[in-house]
Order: sequence, then C-alpha cells, then structure tokens
Amino acid sequence: MSKAYQGVVPGLLESFDEMKRIRHDIHRHPELGYQEQRTSGIVADFLERWGYQVRRGVGGTGVVGTLRAGDGKRSIGLRADLDALPIREAGEHAHASVNQGVMHACGHDGHTVMLLAAARELAATRNFSGTLNVIFQPAEEGGAGALAMVEDGLFDQAPCDAVYALHNYPTPTLKFGQMAIGAGPIMASVDSLIVTVHGKGGHAASPHFTHDPIVVSAAIIQALQTIVSRNISPYDCAVVSVTSIHADGAFNVIPGQVEMKLSVRAYDEAQRSLIIARIQDIVQSQASCFGTTAQVQAASARYPVLVNAEEPVQNAREVAQRHFGADSVVDHPPIMAADDFAFMAQRVPACYINIGAGEGAPLHNAHYDFNDDLILVGGSFWVHLAQTLLR
Repeated sequence: MSKAYQGVVPGLLESFDEMKRIRHDIHRHPELGYQEQRTSGIVADFLERWGYQVRRGVGGTGVVGTLRAGDGKRSIGLRADLDALPIREAGEHAHASVNQGVMHACGHDGHTVMLLAAARELAATRNFSGTLNVIFQPAEEGGAGALAMVEDGLFDQAPCDAVYALHNYPTPTLKFGQMAIGAGPIMASVDSLIVTVHGKGGHAASPHFTHDPIVVSAAIIQALQTIVSRNISPYDCAVVSVTSIHADGAFNVIPGQVEMKLSVRAYDEAQRSLIIARIQDIVQSQASCFGTTAQVQAASARYPVLVNAEEPVQNAREVAQRHFGADSVVDHPPIMAADDFAFMAQRVPACYINIGAGEGAPLHNAHYDFNDDLILVGGSFWVHLAQTLLR
C-alpha cells in the first residue's frame, strides 16, 4: 500500500498482500466470457473455505456465495464481474497476461478481488444481521452474463432487497477512491447491429452493369447520421455510430456485398426503440432506391438502459460519506458506456457506482492495469455497506 486511506477496514490491511497475490494471479490468467472456469473456481473455493453457501455454474460460469448471520430479515447482493477482453496486453509488469490476445483491460480482476476481500472480512467478523449474497458474474463484456444469471434463477435462489455494483474508473474527473453515485438512468443502452447490403458486383470499368453496394452503403451511412439530429430532442443524448465497413472488392472489382457494424446507444427505452425503427427504415429505403436489398440483425445481446433506484443510491451515498468523508461522493453523470448490470437492475432495486482508480491507462487499453490500492478502498466500502444495511 502506497499510503493510508480514510475508512479502510483494519482486516483488509491485514489481508492486503494475500489479496494482491490473488489479483495478480487472476490477471496473469485472464479468461473470456463464459470461459472463466479457472477464475470462478478460485472464487468458489475461497468462499467455501470461508463458510459461504456456494452455488457454482450460475448463468454458465457465475458463482454466488450466501452468508447468513444473526436474525435479520434483510438481504443484499454485491456484484463483481469475472471476464477479460480479447486484447493483447502491452504492459511489462510481472503479472502480465500469459494468455496471448486476452487481458484484464477493464479491471474485472480487481473487482473480483475487492469483493473477495470484503467477503473474507465479513465472514471472519460476522458483524451483520441478515443475508449477504456475493455475486460473481461471467461475460459482462458483450455476453450479457448478468441476464444469464437472472434467467438461471439468481434472485429466486438468492433473493435480494437491493443489489450493488462497483466499477473502477481511471479518469482525472474522479479522485482516487472518490465515488460517482446517482439515481435514474446513468448508463446507456447498447445495441450492436450488423447491416448487410446485397448488390450486384462487376467490373469497375462498367459500373452501369452493377448495383454497387458501396454507393448504397455510403448513402445509408449519411442518412443514419440524421437520426439523432432530426429524431431525438436536442435536450437528450443518443449515439448512432458506424464502426466498421467491409467488402471484398479490389481496385478493378465492384463487390456484390457490403457489411457494416453499428453501435447504438440511448438513455431512454422509447427513444431506443425509435432509433432502431428508424435504422430499419433508412436501411431498407436506401437499399430499395438503388435496386439492392439489405438486412439489419443484432450482433450480440442488447443491453438496456442502466437505471439506479433512489433508495439504494441514498444508502450508498450515506455509507460512503460517513466512512470516507463528505467529498468522497460526487454526482454520477449519465455516460454512454453500458453495463449488463442493467439486467439485474430491472429485477431488483439497484445502485451501480463508479470509483476513481487514480491516473493511468484508460479502460479497454492494452497498457491498463488495475490499481491494487483500490482493493482496500473498494473492499472496505463493501464491508461498511453490508454492515450498515444488514443490522
């Protein structure tokens, strides 16, 4: 630990070296969504050793640990994510990934260990009354692991009055350990779409004998940019981005088909539906104008808007300010990133929190590495939250 931090639980200081070793081990052996067998096995083994009732394989590779103490009737869920990203790590630290092309570039190794550190302390002290559910979910990065857990009976087997999530955020807008907490829509929905334009290819010297899908795609791309500017109120936010365009043409070949990838984000479900409908209309009408056909299909799971509920937000704010200081909490502005914790928030009152990780490489960057000191602050927040709400 580089310095002393306000609010850190003494027991987490004692276990810090062990928790760092676990984090570094998980970082060295990252696993993609629904492949987290090693990681989930480590988590489940520790929880069983500490006295939790453990369910493995929830939603594929998820783990849920349940610990009861006293006679309290309340129950809460604390969630961490397990999966890594398909990125080749550029860092040279001793715990760099040994799995080529896979790395923990979003800090899920740190989220896992923050929750493990808290789980260990809460099991050792049992200084709460009620039911604690620690939820380690797979496949957050595009695989909708939260939805898979919910559909696999997560909240039927482990009922929760509220569920919380904590995500590190390396940005100069948040001081180290400072928490962004807010009610209402805080993270956007995300829809990943594939648009395929079917034309008629031919020789580049004779375009009049073709139905050029490149030209059609250009018209579609231009038209898509009018959706937000002309269909969404200027007081609201939405994004329609074309992130890839691919064809098999050559210098002298007009291709017969073009594939485009789209990322669509919104803060309102009605606007989200409107945007998807407008994309369908534009793609079909533009294709028809040029004598071609086109189709739009979902490329992966669709994440809904993440909406934080008032009561858990207020609880999280009070706990953070009581233990870490009045300036430890800032309002959470809506951001265009998405998280499948939104599926849990649709079922149970929820609060998703971003916590400042200090300066460093941004998330999803090949040079990123989780700040180990955050294990102390984030883990201590989990302990304080559980002991406050379960009493």
